[in-house]
Amino acid sequence: MTVQRAPRQRASRPAAPRKAAPAPESKLSAAARRFRDALDARPLIDYTMIRSIVLFLAGLGVVMVMSSSMATSFAASASVWSQAARQCVMVGLGLIAFWAALKTPPERLRNLSNWLMVIAIVLLVAVLTPLGTGREEVGSQSWLVAGPLRLQPSEFARVAIAMWGAKILANKDPRRLSAPDNGFAAFLTVSLLCVTLIGMQGDMGMALSLAVVVAFILLFAGVSMKAVGVVVASGFIALLVMFFSGGFRSNRFHVYFDALHGHFDDTKGVAFQSHQGFLSLADGHIFGVGLGQSRAKWFYLPEARNDFIFAVIGEELGLWGGALVIFLFAMLGFFGLRTARRAQTQYQTLMAASLTATVVSQAFINMGYVVGLLPVTGIQLPMLSAGGSSAVFTLGAMGVLASVARHEPDAVSSMQNYGRPVFDRIFFIGEPRALQQRPAAPAAAPRREGYGTPVTQSGRGYHGQPHRPTPRR
Repeated sequence: MTVQRAPRQRASRPAAPRKAAPAPESKLSAAARRFRDALDARPLIDYTMIRSIVLFLAGLGVVMVMSSSMATSFAASASVWSQAARQCVMVGLGLIAFWAALKTPPERLRNLSNWLMVIAIVLLVAVLTPLGTGREEVGSQSWLVAGPLRLQPSEFARVAIAMWGAKILANKDPRRLSAPDNGFAAFLTVSLLCVTLIGMQGDMGMALSLAVVVAFILLFAGVSMKAVGVVVASGFIALLVMFFSGGFRSNRFHVYFDALHGHFDDTKGVAFQSHQGFLSLADGHIFGVGLGQSRAKWFYLPEARNDFIFAVIGEELGLWGGALVIFLFAMLGFFGLRTARRAQTQYQTLMAASLTATVVSQAFINMGYVVGLLPVTGIQLPMLSAGGSSAVFTLGAMGVLASVARHEPDAVSSMQNYGRPVFDRIFFIGEPRALQQRPAAPAAAPRREGYGTPVTQSGRGYHGQPHRPTPRR
């Protein structure tokens, strides 16, 4: 009887786990991706948008200063255009600074940043001497006067510290904050000196604004949130000191808390300016009362052409005008940070991000206290408020930002292949050049086996034979 062997059963292999299907993309994510791809397809979009936004805000600022200063200008000089004409001159100087910065390669500014910082400190010290003025006028000794010219060094210091901080913090390790060669200790020391000098002038609003810029620079440089939190906590302690010290700064905090509750206890005293700003915004409704038709500028709203010009914008241009200004500053921040992300070097990244934070944070602080969300600090609305120093230094800083944008690698390649934009050709702005990279160091030659022994050609001895070391006895 033949016994047949049963066929061997193969063990079944475990089924390979199936890959999970990717989660479906939400409509919001898809829209964001398409928007990002559309921006990446236009290499000059950052440069074009920054330049256009800055020029539009500068033009709008001239128009609004002309409208809001008619009454005070006529009362001071019997001419409704005197203050507007002065603002046009200062904006013209600012546009020249914008053009000069736009023509200058960003890396060339790196060598000038040390001198800019030294000049800023010297000017801040000079304000505290008898050369300074303004304490009797507005309560802070913040200006240097030379004939018809008035210079506010704190405006220049904010731009200088952003450019100098970008230089010394670029390519530094934020984990070694206390190292003497790392730059962070020097940056914090100089920043504290500038904040102290501005505080000694009595301009606490500008001192806090500079502290905000310093915090942003540290954040962009990669410092831990704990260290940035120390800077923010120091500013908060300074606010508490001002709140409990009494005087008009303490009164501003009381007015701020009243604004949060929707009513003012003293509308004819310390809360007069904030209350009138609220009334101006309310009078504007949606479409405004019309350009030049503001009633608040007829001595109802103090500093209508300076600190509270946003209230005049809201009254004359309405909700849509105010929303447009907020949108433009938000877009300036977006494209400024996008420029920082796409810059050629870390120095340009830090400088673009710092200058963007300098201008945009000041704008939102100003608009925040006009609408009652922040205490009144007295800082101006960049490119819109009347002020010579603010116009010149802010437009110069935006010129540096636009220069970084036009030196992005994609923008440089586009201009080299397709030519410069019409704006650059009209104003004689040369073609940007790509950053020259240093050649890499040659690789070290491999170590020979008989390294250290006397050899001549290709490791051979004096008679053409392979060299053999003498054996030890």
